[in-house]
Amino acid sequence: MRHPLRAGAHRAAFLLALAAVAAPAALRAQAVDRTHPPALGPAPALHLPPVQTATLPNGLRLAVVEMHKVPVIDVSLVLDAGSVDDPADLPGLATFTANMLDEGAGRRSALEISEEADFLGASLSTFAGYDNASVALHVPKRRLAAALDLMADVVLRPSFADSEITRQRDLRRTQILQQRDQPVQMANLAFPAIVFGAQHPYGRPLNGTEESTALLTRERVAQFYRTNYRPQQAKLLVVGDITLAEAQRLVEERFGAWERETAAATAAVPAVPAPAARTVFLVDKPGAAQSVIRIGNVGVPRTSPDYFPLEVLNTILGGSFTSRLNQNLRETHGYTYGASSQFVTRRMAGPFQAGASVQSAKTDSSLIEFMRELRRIRDEAVPQEELDKAKAYIARGFPGNFETTQGAAGWFRELLAYDLPLDYYGSYIDHIDAVTAADVQRVARQYLDVDHFAIVVVGDRSQIEAGIRALNEGPISIRDLWGQEVR
Repeated sequence: MRHPLRAGAHRAAFLLALAAVAAPAALRAQAVDRTHPPALGPAPALHLPPVQTATLPNGLRLAVVEMHKVPVIDVSLVLDAGSVDDPADLPGLATFTANMLDEGAGRRSALEISEEADFLGASLSTFAGYDNASVALHVPKRRLAAALDLMADVVLRPSFADSEITRQRDLRRTQILQQRDQPVQMANLAFPAIVFGAQHPYGRPLNGTEESTALLTRERVAQFYRTNYRPQQAKLLVVGDITLAEAQRLVEERFGAWERETAAATAAVPAVPAPAARTVFLVDKPGAAQSVIRIGNVGVPRTSPDYFPLEVLNTILGGSFTSRLNQNLRETHGYTYGASSQFVTRRMAGPFQAGASVQSAKTDSSLIEFMRELRRIRDEAVPQEELDKAKAYIARGFPGNFETTQGAAGWFRELLAYDLPLDYYGSYIDHIDAVTAADVQRVARQYLDVDHFAIVVVGDRSQIEAGIRALNEGPISIRDLWGQEVR
């Protein structure tokens, strides 16, 4: 006897085959045209809710973005407490202090904070970069009040227990030691130190050195916290299924008693050293199978009026998979799995850098192609088709950044961190569309200073130095991973 299910499957297959034979000839003749890419539809519309604001009596500024599709909330506290505020002799203090916030706070230990967040279905994180420190919370709306209690403890009542200070200090020391075995991390340390100099905050390592880590004590951490974690130096962003009135009530109940204190005098930031003539800085990593390349100079701040032309320029040069650098070094020559470039924009001018990890035997050949593309985008006008493609890439992808509360929170947080207009993103795509080929060439010539580039290469010196020297792209200086000259 035939199984009924199997019989049914045979009948379904027979009917499908019969339908295919009986289909009109015109339908059967239709086929996908693979000789041309499919035409793009209209660009997705971007409809952003407004950023609503309020200020608490203690100076804490509140910003709320309502997104009611999903009952979740993202809360971000942004503080002027980044590594630019590190003492010159103690790099790494800002990031260490931020890391310590959730390692015990209020009546909770580090483990209890983690367990409470898990129980609430929330994620809570602390972080510090060059310009800011931040505390971020993602939580279902029904758990928001309890999660804000936890966040308030972390922000206002960190314990900085000696035992946790010791544990985290030992962990950081181990992480710094491990960087010596990671060529990419070596390049990430050496490049900014060379471009900005050891005296500029952007030239110092975010997480410090072995020497500065040894000096991290509870007293230094607590003093940094008291000086820089103040309500008048903070902005609280709430994004999600909430109104301004709801958010203001919840925030005032938990952060309203945060005491406002007199701000400390801000230390003057040393000027960036004048760029030297183009030089190759070689960091030796014996036995490395690949060379890590970083090429660049000082770029622009986030508030630069040339931000949008630079976005288009970088998309063409190295900011997308189909960019010139990636197509050249990866697709055409096979020297690397990926080559890219970026303008890292911060409160002050951050770096421009182009780079890749390449086969050691192709280090010199890769440098030839890097410099060829960097010169070409300065010297030759961008074809209109390539310009239109880059602008479409940015404009069509931009609305997707705001599809989730977490994604939207990240972008709106940037407005607060860099004091950009709160309606900034409403005209973002219009600004991109307005960029011309002449704009791209102008900013390329202005900001890609090929005659003063720092070319940093981390690799096996014995295998790559001779080939690099033969390129005659500039003198060679041997440096360590901290960017200091090796004599």
